[in-house]
Amino acid sequence: MDSSGQILAAADIHREFRTAEGILPVLKGIDLQVRRKEMLAVTGASGVGKSTLLHILGGLDRPTSGEVTLDEIAISHLSEQELARLRNRKVGFVFQSHYLLNDFSALENTMIPMLLAGQSHAEARRRAELLLADVGLTDRQSHRPKQLSGGEQQRVAVARALANEPGIVLADEPSGNLDTATGRMLHDLLFRLNERNGTTFVIATHNRELADRCHREVRMADGRVVS
Repeated sequence: MDSSGQILAAADIHREFRTAEGILPVLKGIDLQVRRKEMLAVTGASGVGKSTLLHILGGLDRPTSGEVTLDEIAISHLSEQELARLRNRKVGFVFQSHYLLNDFSALENTMIPMLLAGQSHAEARRRAELLLADVGLTDRQSHRPKQLSGGEQQRVAVARALANEPGIVLADEPSGNLDTATGRMLHDLLFRLNERNGTTFVIATHNRELADRCHREVRMADGRVVS
């Protein structure tokens, strides 16, 4: 791993939610730095705020206070339109549920981020074909999600996350719905992409084997980083 340079930083991130019972603090002052080309695991019990943290790091949610800097851009105060453009260009997302569009093929699902970014249909198709080949799905690119196995669906989700060549991919329990063998195949794919393309990954996971393979682990408890 080339650890020169920082791609992402979070400074004193707090996130509170208003509930019927009052204010619920979920993140309580998170500080985090992520280096380029790093594979970083974020671990901790369910409910400690891992998903909330990833959503804030990727601009899907806003902190109550604190600042996130992505590629030297302070993102917490961008407008919704500016945030949407930044997410599309600089961040890839892989979730526990693949969130593929059921009416579209694997190829079309992979093309969508590129079309939204303004690429031509021909260029988006060309790159989507390359990405699906990269994740071993050349012969499945015309299939719709319901015609694919769980592991294949997640590989399409990875290809989609990489569509606009983001510097960083945020993955929230990416193998949580997969059996052990299929999960390991997905992990191998992520590490191969990191080694070959230099893509940075921040992975929230309960999977001990996956966390141990990462370059570094950040453990959360009670809304804070504890180690």
